[in-house]
Amino acid sequence: MSRPLTYGPISRVNHWLIAIVMIGMLCFGLYLGYSDLPREERGPLIGIHRSLGVLVLIVGLWRVGWRLVEGFPIEAATLPIWQARLSRWIHWLLLAGVLLMPLSGIISSVFRGRPVEVFGWFTIPAQSEVDWLAALGGGIHSALGISLCIAVLVHVGAALKRHAIDRDVTLIRMLTGRARQG
Repeated sequence: MSRPLTYGPISRVNHWLIAIVMIGMLCFGLYLGYSDLPREERGPLIGIHRSLGVLVLIVGLWRVGWRLVEGFPIEAATLPIWQARLSRWIHWLLLAGVLLMPLSGIISSVFRGRPVEVFGWFTIPAQSEVDWLAALGGGIHSALGISLCIAVLVHVGAALKRHAIDRDVTLIRMLTGRARQG
């Protein structure tokens, strides 16, 4: 299968939709984790965070599936080997995070005996408490959240560097689908 020269419209919409939602959810999660909200205010916000997380998982399954089927376009420019490897690693971490963040959050909740209600549309039922599984899910959720914050910063920084300093078309391809500038 030959690799495309640029990102098609579905890939671009998938990228920007999940980027906005994931960055929002990471910020929301950091707020919930590090603010001193009273319990009565925090509880409903956690419910919203869980509901949105399930929706992220659904959209994320589509996003990751599409990326696996579509593949990545040919690189816009030749990178030093360390940058190419880091780029590939960051891309895979971000794709995996789209699935693992909501899954780990769901596992943490349901195996703590808490159902995950999704905006009243449906509920993922609570399971019998399994402390080690709930702790594992929570630990992955926390560690991956911090890792994804760093990965997003590296990803955005690299895209801006490649656009402003290297003057390659990587960002142009993701914004417009054009394989060339101009």
